Amino acid sequence: MDPNRSPDLARTTLQLLALAALIGTSLWIVRPFLVALIWAATVAIATWPLLLHAQSWFGGRRGLAVALMTVVLLLILVVPLYFAITTITGNVGQITQWSKSLATLIRSQPPAWVEALPLVGARLATSWRKLGAAGPDEITAHLAPFARTVTLWFLSHVGNLGLLLVQFLLTTMIAAILYANGETAARGMLTFANRLAGPAGEKAMHLAAQAVRGVALGVVVTAILQSILAGVGLAVAGVPFAPFLTAVMFILSVAQIGPGPVLIAAVIFVYSRSGALWGTGLLVWAIFCVAFDNVVRPMLIKRGADLPLLLIFAGVIGGLIAFGVIGLFIGPVVLAVAYTLLIDWMSENKGAPQNRPAGP
Repeated sequence: MDPNRSPDLARTTLQLLALAALIGTSLWIVRPFLVALIWAATVAIATWPLLLHAQSWFGGRRGLAVALMTVVLLLILVVPLYFAITTITGNVGQITQWSKSLATLIRSQPPAWVEALPLVGARLATSWRKLGAAGPDEITAHLAPFARTVTLWFLSHVGNLGLLLVQFLLTTMIAAILYANGETAARGMLTFANRLAGPAGEKAMHLAAQAVRGVALGVVVTAILQSILAGVGLAVAGVPFAPFLTAVMFILSVAQIGPGPVLIAAVIFVYSRSGALWGTGLLVWAIFCVAFDNVVRPMLIKRGADLPLLLIFAGVIGGLIAFGVIGLFIGPVVLAVAYTLLIDWMSENKGAPQNRPAGP
């Protein structure tokens, strides 16, 4: 037995433990900034071509281009909040009138079409009649659990909203830093990938960036176009709170649910209020908006990333389920890197001569 082996093994083990402790402590320290850092890197990678275009417009001045991109990112936060606040404050009287109409509607008999609904119609009509026959105290007792649940949900999400605003501002600051020093950061990541896995590592980094841009083009841009088209239809048909509902449809489209739930409710509303002509028109437009992403999204994703479309879709859906909204980008990136490494590993010995058993 080699007498020098035990000290070398002990030293190597201690070095690995110290390195693991250093990495773990570093991750623990930057843990509050990890989500913002991931989002900022995703935004910077996805919008880097836009930054270069802006820089060319400003005569090669990076500072002005960074300022423009930062202002645009801030507007993405400010504009939806502005539309939500103005929509609510501008319709206070209508909301109050609706609340009074709701009380009157509860006391009336359910319409015939409610009972004609399949599966749930009879049960819904029976509950409606019981609620209408009840007194104010009974209605309050019946609605109290739902009101308590809604109140608790609202209070919990108000705190989350404040944290979300802080995370967004932090993401914007980090993205501005990455815009200003993007080339340096890219060289550092490529150097690290080369050191870790050689040329395959660099290729994987390039494919990761392509996957981020492909998802940004295919998912986000499609969601923007889809929600705008659907919002225009709601506004033309006279649906109230059209700007707010447009923002809701954008969120649903990013989450891969689509604008269908909002559009279905809007079509029913227009049929009941404006008649068959407007309702049918909105229905046709809603079908077009719902089917819109099935054509545009694959084209944009394929344009942004030269990867199998099924791989990107699996990464988007699986990442969304596993990690939330940020998983829309993490999922395709992880699958793209794994797919690339697997293909490279399988093709390593393709050109090498294989030993075959001698035939008879």
